Amino acid sequence: MEKHAVQSEQAPRALGPYSQAVRWGNLLFVSGQVGIDPASGQLVEGGIEAQARQVFRNLEAVLAAAGINFRRVLKATVLLKDMAHFKTVNAIYAEFVPPPFPARAAFAVKDLPLGAEVEIEAIAAMPE
Repeated sequence: MEKHAVQSEQAPRALGPYSQAVRWGNLLFVSGQVGIDPASGQLVEGGIEAQARQVFRNLEAVLAAAGINFRRVLKATVLLKDMAHFKTVNAIYAEFVPPPFPARAAFAVKDLPLGAEVEIEAIAAMPE
């Protein structure tokens, strides 16, 4: 088995030496996405709600580049700059991710890239 990078022009370019996603066998590991607008390369304005929606659009674009969607996500990790945003991000999460919901963890962290409020990574299953 070899690992294969997955790249979407509809999602922001990586901020460092990593791939937007890597496929290994039937698993897809999607790197953490923050609320960067792929066209401008800047964080979207509008606070946690706008950033969370952009995070999900970015994740959606990377999943689509691999030929899948949120229904194939098995596990997600949510990183929040402030746990007070947990409820808000949960509501937006439920708009994008259909049941049965993936396994998930959420953590409060000190800082995120570019001063983002939220970052989400995912592991998904590829069709066999």
